Amino acid sequence: MTELRIDRIEIRVVEPEAERLAWSEGMHGQFMSNTVVRAFSADGLVGVAGGSSCTGFGFDRSVAETAKLIAPLYLGRSAHERVGLWHETRNLNVPASPIAAAVLDVALWDLAGKAAGLPLYALLGAARDRVPAYASTPLYTSEEAYVAEVAGHFAVGFGAVKLHCWCNPARDLPLCQGLAAAYPGHTFMLDVEQRYDRAQARRAADALGELGFLWFEAPLLDFDLQGYAELRAGKPGVDILPAGNWLIDRHQIAQGIAAGAWDRVRTDVFSCGGITPARDIAALAAAHNMPIEMQCWGFSTSQAANLHLILATPHATYFEQPVPYAPFEYGVQTPIRVAADGTVAPPPGPGLGLELDWEALDRATSVRFDVRP
Repeated sequence: MTELRIDRIEIRVVEPEAERLAWSEGMHGQFMSNTVVRAFSADGLVGVAGGSSCTGFGFDRSVAETAKLIAPLYLGRSAHERVGLWHETRNLNVPASPIAAAVLDVALWDLAGKAAGLPLYALLGAARDRVPAYASTPLYTSEEAYVAEVAGHFAVGFGAVKLHCWCNPARDLPLCQGLAAAYPGHTFMLDVEQRYDRAQARRAADALGELGFLWFEAPLLDFDLQGYAELRAGKPGVDILPAGNWLIDRHQIAQGIAAGAWDRVRTDVFSCGGITPARDIAALAAAHNMPIEMQCWGFSTSQAANLHLILATPHATYFEQPVPYAPFEYGVQTPIRVAADGTVAPPPGPGLGLELDWEALDRATSVRFDVRP
């Protein structure tokens, strides 16, 4: 077995010029950064990961700055120690961004997959090799634009569409009614980015249940466990999910489950700190007979890590495919795309399977750190 000892870690911030999307009324078009890590082993193998972060006023470089402070812990250590290293990271006296911890953790998982000659989902324990995908929309300009765009999403093979819209019930609910009427028998979800109050959420949940929507995501602040529990107690006929970006630790998620706050658990490999903790959260959901929905919004590097975990998790139901494709695929030669049967598969090859265009990444790199002994 190769030792996979890490002798160098490169951290960079990739800032591509791309269409800046929003996903609620009043939101600025988002600048999306990709913090890309390469973990070089003494065996000559390289583990790669990339975590996405968004802001409305400029590119985010804070993740790389924090990862730079964590990375020395990994030098001289083996990728085979990745679970132990993640737990050591939790105890460092550093305000560790979960994404900073995640890019290092995922890079080591990618490295271990490459050393084993296995795609990451197989290393994790494959449950399948393809999974259904839903199109996850940005904010479009009008109800007419949604009708047209949704037609295109169904036409290319998506079996479901999740709507990001104005996060204003006076506009959102007529849109949902119009789409349900325009596409009877199709599957829809609604995400309102934690922007409703409790009364608005109750009215919307009841309406979505009547329309046959599959789930209602982030109606309230993730921290409002009582509000979520009361919403579910009304039996609206639609599954209730959190955003999955704020209650990110498995202990916090256990509290939400105990409170009866959600019908499905929701998390993200990068929001929660890596594949190592995301596996624990998936196991927690399974122990309570709850589906888990992975957030896959972000660059293809982020999508791939979540997809591999989904494929190793029987109770994960969907892959979230952000659309349109182009803003999320910068620097990736093997992007993830839905097939005509509505499923997605990971890029071929061991580890994450991604083939990156390093010349393109170099052109858009604003900050680079080289961490050595």
